[in-house]
Amino acid sequence: METKVTNEKPTFSVVGPVYDEVETLRDFYDRVRAAMEAIGEPWELVLVDDGSTDGTSEIIRDLAFDDIRVRPVLFSRNFGHQIAVTAGLDFSRGQAVVIIDTDLQDPPELISELAEKWRAGYEVVYAVRTEREGESWFKRATASAFYRVINRITEVEIPPDAGDFRLLDRKVVNALKTMREHHRFPRAMTAWVGFRQIGIPYKRAARRAGETKYPFRKMVRLAINA
Repeated sequence: METKVTNEKPTFSVVGPVYDEVETLRDFYDRVRAAMEAIGEPWELVLVDDGSTDGTSEIIRDLAFDDIRVRPVLFSRNFGHQIAVTAGLDFSRGQAVVIIDTDLQDPPELISELAEKWRAGYEVVYAVRTEREGESWFKRATASAFYRVINRITEVEIPPDAGDFRLLDRKVVNALKTMREHHRFPRAMTAWVGFRQIGIPYKRAARRAGETKYPFRKMVRLAINA
């Protein structure tokens, strides 16, 4: 695993787990950079490559070479999305940490709204999908069933239609870092640790390229492990 360290302490860390996103990654970086520069506070982008095989890691290296705020974390093989998110949290340094997928279904432009709620005193600000563009009825049905199953078998309530796209205060990140379970599910772990939480509605875009990294069988496995 390779990492890159910079000296400036950022206010915001953006954590992006990446797996075979060669077609979207540069656009993702451009939109994150524009969104964060509009906020106007120091930031970093932690890109965790989960063993990509399509040239994604080379793009991450190029971005890091051109922009010192990009911090690459490169896995030697595929360990899974939840482990990639965990690694991103471990290497993040910001007082507020945003988790966002790099396929551009979740809009980086929403980060400013997450940041506003954080400044208002909320320690967990999660994005809630009110619409899901480009998803089949089967995908929507399985997603709904996933949350119903999770909320029946876990001790805490996970907000329906809230994915990994969220902002976490440093206190929350530090609490999560003490939890080293083998089967990781940051959404449930974030709900379990408590703190002051609020949701923000948004419209989730259709996938621009490639295929979903969470087909039905993976969702079932995640629910069972959680």
